[in-house]
This record gives sequence, structure tokens and C-alpha cells, in this order.
Amino acid sequence: MTARPPRRALLAQIGAATLAGCAPARKDGVVLKFWAMGREGEVVQTLMPAFERANPGIRVDVQQLPWSAAHAKLLTGFAGGSLPDVCEVGNTWLPEFAALRALEPLDALVAGSRVVRAADDFPGIWRTNIVDGVLCGAPWYVDTRLLFYRRDLLAKAGFPVAPTTWAQWMAAMQAVKGLAGSSGYPALLPLNEFEPLLTLALQQDDPLLRDGGGRGNFRSAGFRRALAFYGEVFRRGLAPLESSTQIGNLYDEFDRGSFAFYVTGPWNLGEFRRRLPAARQDIWMTAPMPGPAGPGAGIAGGSSLAVFRGSRDKAAAWRLVEYLSQSQVQSRFSALTGDLSPRRDAWSAPPLAGDVKAAAFRDQLERVKPTPQVPEWERIATEMQLVAEQMVHGRLSVDQAAAEIDRRADRLLEKRRWMLARRAGATP
Repeated sequence: MTARPPRRALLAQIGAATLAGCAPARKDGVVLKFWAMGREGEVVQTLMPAFERANPGIRVDVQQLPWSAAHAKLLTGFAGGSLPDVCEVGNTWLPEFAALRALEPLDALVAGSRVVRAADDFPGIWRTNIVDGVLCGAPWYVDTRLLFYRRDLLAKAGFPVAPTTWAQWMAAMQAVKGLAGSSGYPALLPLNEFEPLLTLALQQDDPLLRDGGGRGNFRSAGFRRALAFYGEVFRRGLAPLESSTQIGNLYDEFDRGSFAFYVTGPWNLGEFRRRLPAARQDIWMTAPMPGPAGPGAGIAGGSSLAVFRGSRDKAAAWRLVEYLSQSQVQSRFSALTGDLSPRRDAWSAPPLAGDVKAAAFRDQLERVKPTPQVPEWERIATEMQLVAEQMVHGRLSVDQAAAEIDRRADRLLEKRRWMLARRAGATP
């Protein structure tokens, strides 16, 4: 056993460690703190040596955070004044940190940049970074949902190409269900995932919130139309009344033909390639989401790069954002992570160029829409799905479900209405 040091020596060690932790950056350079989440936080560290070589005097200290703890870590950092210089921020988190005035506005920096430009990115993704008219982040990687489908089963059912409208999609599901010897369900729409219903809702002209984001708009004709289509899939027995946790191995079930359609995201490009046998890779394909009258809109998800107001060297922080936004760096990042780039020109280079199964994402990204940019949105989306689950189980009608989602959304938005009223100089 190692002998314990005397108390005085121990206190001296603690004091030295404390001083070291509080020590300012080296006089001969800048140390940028960069927080990134999950796999991206691991991979981005491999890109830092090239940045540091191109920017002598700047060193980047990358801290990898698990997604499960990232939001709490950011709030704790804000409360304690210990936020990093640059951070990966999920698109749906931007409104919350913008409301806290934690994010540095980027409009002026973008105006002088040759790298970060709105015209280079997919427009729906760029709009997710604009909160109350102010640019709060630069798109880093993108996420959306579309159809993964069994092309062989569709062809057997009389559909040589993927459906592009709701009517075609419903007909294709019915045809797959009617195949001789068919077992399982034509579609998988897990009841614990809000994304399929949200995608259908974003394909409508009616906004999901009204009154400046102060009240729900789920009783609108558009949302009720989306909710009715979603419910009809279950009513006709075209999707199981199950959550994703009730499915043992969805890749094995997909291979068996237990379902022919699955609404999911880009990470599954790699998963389907790894988990399905090499001889079975030709049985599946991807397609943009069908819409009411043609290819429809999708969710503008993903993460952005934000500079915090408390950064001591915003110029250096912005240089890091610009570096990670370069087309060639984006391509390298995509190759390492499997993430999709928000830049159109990155899709003209490997690994995205020539990937026929990724091409549908390129198409879908041209039509993505931001979700409502209010801090309460993630909680509202959860309540939306909980109510929709009651509806598909037959406990609520479409109109009752829409009214209940509005009621829950209005409750969550009560503080926002109060703040909006104060801002307008009215009585709350």
C-alpha cells in the first residue's frame, strides 16, 4: 500500500492542483475549450492537429460528453460561468440557450466569412440556427428521417418504385399486407418515437404553434390531417402497436420481412450495411418521405457549432468553427462518423458522392423544415407522441387527441406567454 502523505503535504498538493486548474492560458498562445458529444466528440479530436498546424498559437482542448449528460452539463456550465469557447449544440437546444443569452450572435462573423455562408447549406438546416432573427450557430452535421424499405417485397406487391404520395404509400402497405404467405406488418412506426408523426405534421402548411409560439396549433386542419393518416396506418393493421424496445432485433426482423417500411435516420445506413448479410444488401433501399401530394418535407435535425458569449477569444473560436465548416473537412468528418454534411458541395465528394442509398437523404434535405424554435419544444413533442399513442390504442378520436395535445402544449408554454406579454408591455 502507498503511504498517505502528511496532512500539510496533502493540502499543499490540493492547493497546487487548484491553482493549476485556475491558471490562465499560456502567454504564448490561446487555448480553446471545445465540447462535443458522443461519437462526434471522439472523432473531432483527430481533426485538431491539422487545425493547430494551420493556426500556430491556438491549441484546442476537446472534451467529449455523453449525450445523456450533455444538456445538464451545459446548464451547469452556464450557471457556473464555466461554458467552453465552442460547443456542439443540438438544433432543438439552440432556442433555450439563445433565450439565456449564452450564445454569441454570428451574423457579423458570417458576413465577413468566405467559408460559412447560408447559400452553401441546405436552407431548412440553416434556418434552424436562426432564433428570433439572430444567427446563433453554424450547421455542423444534419439529421432527418425518411423511408428505409424492402425493394424486393414492394416489387413483388406490384410497386417497382418507392411511393411518393400518402395515397401511394397507403396502397403499397396494403399490397404488401396482402402478399401470399406474408407475416408481420408492412410498416414499423414505433410508438415511443415522435419523429414519424412529426414528419407528417411538418408536411402541412399550418404551423405547429401559434401566437408567436405561445400556444399550440394542433387543432389546425393540417395537423389533424397528419394525425388522421398516422392513426389510419394502425387502424388498418399496417403497423404494430409496439415500441422499439418491444422488438428484439429490428435488423433481423427487417431481413425476415416482418416489416417492409421503416421511417428512420442516416445512422442506419451504416447499421443496415453491417447487420444485414452481404448477399442481402440488394433487398433494401432508401427513399424520400412521401407527402400529401408528392415528395414531402422532413425534420431538420442535427447539431450546430456555437460560440459562447463568455469566450475570452471569440476570434480564435470562430476560426475553429470556420475550419470545421470547410468542405474538405466536412467530407473527412462524414467519412469518419457516417454523419451527413449540411453543405451541398460536400455531397459531390466521397464518401457521400456515389452512395446510392445516401442519395435519398440529399433529396430529402432540400425539403426539411425547422421545428418550432421555442425552448419547450422537446417536451411538447414528447407529449404529442404520448397522446398519439392513446389515440392509436382507440382511447381518443383524432379531434380529441388534437385538443389534448393543444391543452398540454399550452400548459408547457404558459411561462413563454407571460414573457411575451411582458415584452409587449401588456398585462400577463
